[in-house]
Formats: sequence, structure tokens, C-alpha cells
Amino acid sequence: MTFLQNNIALIVAALLSGGMLLWPLLFRRSGHEVDTLVAVQLINYKDALVLDVREGSEYESGHVPNSKHIPADKLEERMHELEKFKSKPIVLIHRSGVNSTGKAGSILRKHGFEHVHNLEGGIDVWRQANLPIVKK
Repeated sequence: MTFLQNNIALIVAALLSGGMLLWPLLFRRSGHEVDTLVAVQLINYKDALVLDVREGSEYESGHVPNSKHIPADKLEERMHELEKFKSKPIVLIHRSGVNSTGKAGSILRKHGFEHVHNLEGGIDVWRQANLPIVKK
């Protein structure tokens, strides 16, 4: 008991730091965020579909090669275009700071897509990693 009383500050600090380490694992924003390394591995080794959910002008200004473009607000009505990809991983691309992938990921999961991953940081992080970009 005296150990606890004498070291309460250290115990509280240990519990807080442990909680801070576990927080991202327990409460991810959109559930399935991946960094560029994991995204590239999913694309190269798991034949993942890259689904860009940004607006048309954003997509045309630069996008991941071989990506499919469906703006987030059109996803429900164009779901039929994605049915053949249900069993494959999907990597969602959004604009950095605007996480429309949360909405898009929810829609896809609601329609039975189980392997949906958001690219953490969006297209900006992809560019910063000097990964290939195609412009139309």
C-alpha cells in the first residue's frame, strides 16, 4: 500500500502513457487506415483496387495509376461498377485533410465490401512519398 502512495505520480503517468499508446489501436477514425507502404503492398501483391473518391477536377490534376474514380457523393448510385471487386482489397484515396473516405468506407462496408482501407493522409502523402502520379 505504501508503494502505491509513494509512487502515485509514476503509476498515473504509466497508465496515461499506456492509454495513449493503445488509443490509436482502439479508436481509429475510419477503422482501416494504411500508410503508403502497406497501400503499395496491397496493390502489388493482393491486386487491390485503388478507388479515388475525390472530385473530378482533383482526380484529373493527378491520381494513382490504374485507379478508378468515383466521387464519394456518387458512390451509392455507381455501386454496380464495383461489384466485381467485392472479394479484393480496396484502397480509398481522398484529399489530405478532407476525409471523405470515412463516408465512402461506410458505404462500401454496408454493401458487403470487407477489405476496405483508407490511405492515411490521402493523395498528398502519396505525392510526398514520390510514388507515381498520372495526370489527365
